[in-house]
Amino acid sequence: MIKISNYINGQLENNSSNFIDVFNPSIGKVYAQCQDSSKKDLNKAIKSAENSFLEWSNKKQQDRSDFLFLIADLIEDRLDEFAEAESIDNGKPYTLSKSLDIPRSIKNLRFFAKIALEVEDPIYHQKDIISHILREPIGIVGTISPWNLPLYLFTWKIAPALVSGNCVIAKPSEITPYSAYLFSKVCMEAQLPSGVLNILHGRGELIGSEIVKHKKIKAISFTGGTKTGKKIAKETSKKMKKISLEMGGKNPVIIFDDCDYNKMINSILKSSFLNQGQICLAGSRIYIQDTIYEKFKKDFLIRIKKMKIGNPFKKNIDQGAIVSLQHLNKLKKYVEYAKNQKGKILIGGEKPDIKGKCSSGWYFYPTVIEDLPQDSNLNQDEIFGPIVTISKFRSNEEVVKMANNTDYGLAAIIWTENLIKANKLSKVLESGLVWINCWLERDLRTPFGGIKNSGFGKEGGKYALDFFTEPKNVCIKYDKNTV
Repeated sequence: MIKISNYINGQLENNSSNFIDVFNPSIGKVYAQCQDSSKKDLNKAIKSAENSFLEWSNKKQQDRSDFLFLIADLIEDRLDEFAEAESIDNGKPYTLSKSLDIPRSIKNLRFFAKIALEVEDPIYHQKDIISHILREPIGIVGTISPWNLPLYLFTWKIAPALVSGNCVIAKPSEITPYSAYLFSKVCMEAQLPSGVLNILHGRGELIGSEIVKHKKIKAISFTGGTKTGKKIAKETSKKMKKISLEMGGKNPVIIFDDCDYNKMINSILKSSFLNQGQICLAGSRIYIQDTIYEKFKKDFLIRIKKMKIGNPFKKNIDQGAIVSLQHLNKLKKYVEYAKNQKGKILIGGEKPDIKGKCSSGWYFYPTVIEDLPQDSNLNQDEIFGPIVTISKFRSNEEVVKMANNTDYGLAAIIWTENLIKANKLSKVLESGLVWINCWLERDLRTPFGGIKNSGFGKEGGKYALDFFTEPKNVCIKYDKNTV
């Protein structure tokens, strides 16, 4: 039984007798326990951060960046170990952890370490006045990251916060804490100064809430569900804290008959079911032009039938396990909703019969449903699993109306060879990100975040560095005759 400890003041600590069971979803059994942190743990972490802030914030930018570069190198040296931990924790295929999650985590660290070195403070001249704009760290900040991409999104938040000179109180998901625990060990090996980063494990409603409320934490960066994000916004508004909220999505995929068909259908399999559909950017509402609707439906189902589901550590596995039993039951409920609403289950909708070691694991077939009204909760709610709906459309106006008919606005995907049409649609689709003839392509310099119920604020590149700093205008009036 693995004991997952907090990382406070540069050390691993178990200050509480309260622990949370951590499950391996691929076998449905407990494999570890993590700390269920309390306010006492938080206060100790805050004290260590206060003691470290002045020295850390006054370090040269190169020195702070070098720590991130070193941590990235150490994770890369342990790529297999981190990938294995991520798949045990989350249930995703090991090949996905090794090819996407951990490499992207390493890239996050290196990217922000590098971009921070390239940022220059602007200077403005006006007659006999010079205005120098400085960006200074906020102080102690809190980051709360989700379970679907555990280390990937953990590093996406802490990297810009640390490299900007802040001290960080980080809370990974209690459902998937293992890779953050290994990250703690790497920080110790890298000799990251004590107190600069503190990692507290535990339930969101307990330690997550305490982090949000604590008066000495000046900003909160959160990724997770919209319901929780709204609670955070309400609580932080009482103390006028800075917040960044990356929340849910119900992303439309629009497929025109003039698309590159083979390229499209290969991508749609990924945008629908990668990571068991447990990605906020997944394309869960698929709209197909009526002229190719029947062809697409037939080909899509043929491809889905060939997908292999099971033990995430076996070769050639396309789908691993659902992250928790609670989440698996949620998926089952949505299938029942669809049946009650006269939706047609074209494929999936049930738990597969997995043999052997993983027979008790939490698995769910990739599922496709048609004939649901646009106001159905399956077309409105973020299900966050391998369930997609398909609908046909005839005109641009019709599909834009359907695509925008949601409270979410994170991402949209367009498939067409007519780039003039695609760009026109991009301007009227209500989303923070539009992919044209691709999915999940990211230039980390670009802003990331949604609109409507999908988010508040932007992450990525200088947008993240701006969030974790405050601008200060130093205005100097000088006498030209004495200069």
